[in-house]
Amino acid sequence: MFIGHFAPAFVAAAVSPRSPRLGTLFVAAQLVDWGFFTLALIGVEKLRVDPAASVMVPLDLYHMPYTHSLIGAGIWALAFLIVVALAQRNLFAGLLAGLVVLSHWGLDWLVHVPDLTLDGEPPKFGLGLWNYPLVAIPLELAVTGGAFAFYVRRTRGPIGPPLVLLAVMLVLQAINWFAPHPQEAGAFLYLQALLAFAILTALAVWVGENRWFQKRCGLAFGEV
Repeated sequence: MFIGHFAPAFVAAAVSPRSPRLGTLFVAAQLVDWGFFTLALIGVEKLRVDPAASVMVPLDLYHMPYTHSLIGAGIWALAFLIVVALAQRNLFAGLLAGLVVLSHWGLDWLVHVPDLTLDGEPPKFGLGLWNYPLVAIPLELAVTGGAFAFYVRRTRGPIGPPLVLLAVMLVLQAINWFAPHPQEAGAFLYLQALLAFAILTALAVWVGENRWFQKRCGLAFGEV
């Protein structure tokens, strides 16, 4: 899953005037993948190209105990919770950010073939929807689109920036799904992933600075 990971960020950004800004929550949504591809660059976590790994994603994610184990993801979530809570002096914002980080593992469980763990050791988990494109693709689009609509309805501001963000997300997702698959794992692949995260996060910062939380009574509040 790629853009589907940002669905919890959209929802969390729109639930309360005390929510973190959208850019912060976009970092939270992909924090464990920021960690994974950074650790892969230095050889701590590992993947390899294997066309037989799944129908949609020809990557064997065979060693990622620090980011994609449930305990590992929980540690990343707790660390981000503390950072956001202290930076914003807002425990509620920290809790939301931490939950968005932790949501990554659950969303990955839906699509990954069994390569996720509880503590870095077998057994491995994954529902394997990457082997069923006619299920995985509509699911990711529906989850993302629904969360985006919730965010737009619950916030107030110019519609242009959110639509630009959504358009770029869809373009990057289309590249992820339909572009030629990589021939080998390596620094170029890892840096491509990190660049995609950076582009979307920068756009989310822009969107968050131009939209405000809106209560049902119609009053708008600046984001905290």
